[in-house]
Amino acid sequence: MAKTALVSVSDKSGLVPFAKALVEEYDFRILSTGGTARLLREEGLPVTEVSDYTGFPEMMEGRVKTLHPKVHGGLLARRDKADHLEAASSHGIDMIDLVCVNLYPFEATVSKPDVALEEAIENIDIGGPSMLRSAAKNHADVTVVCDPEDYESVVAALGDEAALKELRKILALKVYSKTAAYDAAISNYLAGVYLEPDSFPGIYNLSYGLAETLRYGENPHQTAALYGSFQDTFEQVQGKALSYNNIIDISAAAQLISEFKETTVGILKHTNPCGVASADTLLQAWERAFSTDRQAPFGGIIVMNREMDEAIARAVKEIFCEVIIAPSFSDEALAIFSKKKNLRLMRQLRDVREDTTKDLKSVIGGILVQDRDQLPVNRADFKVVTERQPTEEEWDNLLFGWKVVRHVKSNAIVYAKDLQTVGVGAGQMSRVDSSKIAVWKAGEAKLDIHGSAICSDAFFPFPDGLIAAAEAGATSAIQPGGSIRDDDVIAAANERGMAMVFTGARHFRHG
Repeated sequence: MAKTALVSVSDKSGLVPFAKALVEEYDFRILSTGGTARLLREEGLPVTEVSDYTGFPEMMEGRVKTLHPKVHGGLLARRDKADHLEAASSHGIDMIDLVCVNLYPFEATVSKPDVALEEAIENIDIGGPSMLRSAAKNHADVTVVCDPEDYESVVAALGDEAALKELRKILALKVYSKTAAYDAAISNYLAGVYLEPDSFPGIYNLSYGLAETLRYGENPHQTAALYGSFQDTFEQVQGKALSYNNIIDISAAAQLISEFKETTVGILKHTNPCGVASADTLLQAWERAFSTDRQAPFGGIIVMNREMDEAIARAVKEIFCEVIIAPSFSDEALAIFSKKKNLRLMRQLRDVREDTTKDLKSVIGGILVQDRDQLPVNRADFKVVTERQPTEEEWDNLLFGWKVVRHVKSNAIVYAKDLQTVGVGAGQMSRVDSSKIAVWKAGEAKLDIHGSAICSDAFFPFPDGLIAAAEAGATSAIQPGGSIRDDDVIAAANERGMAMVFTGARHFRHG
């Protein structure tokens, strides 16, 4: 007895050879609908319309066509249960042995600018997920195909019952992953339409496809994988495969460099900026960023916001680093680095400030979800709280340092001067300790802090941190403000002739 395949797809790539193999090699009868049926007939394949099989026409603009007991009974009937088979026979239900369905392109539809809600809703597939789920539930007897990439492996397995049985398990798992992702996309879209902008849905759905299995995680004893569309933002030009830590560092570097429109180079280690500078040329920016700390960049990340040219490539080539990120690389730069086969060169394809992906962190028993810290740095939003106004040069240092400090682990202190970091203190339990480390780093690098701006990711709880900065040579300060001792801190700044700016926004970065 001929087997039956139900075929109804939106994505018709590869369908014709697959359907021909079913009919010509394995003697399948094909049930189909709409455009899929027309395409197969045009290719000379015999097709039975689902409406002819069920005795019910497609109706309600195609909303109802496969939602029928003769379809789902043929999918769900267990072949090992006599009562299932008797019920099917008495109601004229044929067994359906293979289902090939892919879904309406909902995600592609809602990704279009200014898509209408009505269009989005009409692209919510109902019959497709229903058939896939029915077939996947009964995968012991039914082969279910939801992805054109699986056509070849299905055709190969149809002639080997043992192989087909094992393949059906994987295909069923894929179906439930696909339909879960599809429903998540719908849920997330409707939450964005129907909920208030700053509210969160009752259930937070995550759905990311496996991009790559990694060699290991943060440490060799941890397994790890990358999910999602990281490759849509970064293209690897050369070098060995990315590690878990590389990917984290690359993400942090891209977020840092997105702060700057001026020609800028950043150097990061363990996601912390250890040298950042803006200048007229990349080479100048590199030399100044590197001068902040010539030791910490060993094994780190270098990022820039202009094409990497020959001059900076020659300057960087002797530095051992893990990754270099740039919007493009000149032919000369690529030639210079071609001898360093392990060095990872990453082309950044888009501005990550456009990325509205939420910031997620796993915790025991769940995840934390928040907006990314992408608050614009706008001088007009800041308030000078001291008797002395910052000079224009000090304003440049304050704004530059404020862009950097938000990317440094808390407690974070950055000393900035002439559009360059001259001292960075990261991740200490005390803000004073972070400041001391930044000053020590500046001394080690033989950089002059006098005339610099001290930038703090959170308020100074006591005047001591500000006083220490003034004694080190800082003449201006930028901080969120908001301490109960703000008046004492302002008074300390006034006594020392410092200019101080309150931003009203804190930038903790815990990890």
